[in-house]
Amino acid sequence: MPLKIRFAVSAPGFGPDLRPFAMRSEALGFDTLWLSDIPIGAPGDPLVSLAAMAACTHRIHLGTNLVPLGRNPMLLARQLAQIDQLSAGRLLITLVPGLDLPGEREALAFGKGNRGAYLEQVTHLLRRWWSGEAVTHHDERFSFDKIAVAPQPVQDPLEIWFGGRGPKALERVGRLGDGWLTAGLSPAAADAARVVIHEAAASAGREFDPEHLGISMPFARHALSDRARESMAARYPNERVEDLVPVGADGLQRLVREHVDAGLSKFVLRQVDGGDGDDDLAWLSDVVLPLQN
Repeated sequence: MPLKIRFAVSAPGFGPDLRPFAMRSEALGFDTLWLSDIPIGAPGDPLVSLAAMAACTHRIHLGTNLVPLGRNPMLLARQLAQIDQLSAGRLLITLVPGLDLPGEREALAFGKGNRGAYLEQVTHLLRRWWSGEAVTHHDERFSFDKIAVAPQPVQDPLEIWFGGRGPKALERVGRLGDGWLTAGLSPAAADAARVVIHEAAASAGREFDPEHLGISMPFARHALSDRARESMAARYPNERVEDLVPVGADGLQRLVREHVDAGLSKFVLRQVDGGDGDDDLAWLSDVVLPLQN
């Protein structure tokens, strides 16, 4: 059977109120509205915005790349469950380690710890709390003694996806994750990573849902600026920028189709040359939503 192709639109920025953008995205037919968590950047906290948007939308899924570092996992379990309740089960979560910007680890009180190992620890704790368990857990950061949380999520289970591109990250996705949302990979590299994930899942005695593979994709409607090109080239030195950032309707559709051929079917789209107005959002819907099935 063909993969279910779905498109999320990434909010252009955390303004004081994203509710109009959320309602417009829902009206146009996008599957998901997606926010990124940049702990020491200009955007606000995605959980606050998702809670507000849950109250003004009815169909669209609400997703976030979430950095758990610096957050109390017990309170995080409760916050995420409550947003899932407020949205009637529309919450999507991808746990990511952060961008490791200068000062980020210190600001999040994480020092030199292993961020990947911490993602796994938080994942296990969240799942235990969401199953209704009274959790006992002690480490150098937190101490929980038979602590339960409420409310419970509407979704059972509330899935936890992971990001990542490296060998350890891909192995973690297959062994522990419910899905994979990557970035900065060409279709050929994404296809190779998909194979690694399925092999890791098989080694762990799990079946990994082939529908749960996606990519966050920047795009330009008109032209890619030199600054954006240089930024992408510096961040992903092993990939051609043309394979990562499509330009125009034809380029965007072509790259989406190439990723679908590589086995990916979930796309988070972020415009890098504008994207703040209704015209850009309507243009994007005309370009990609006919590909949704």
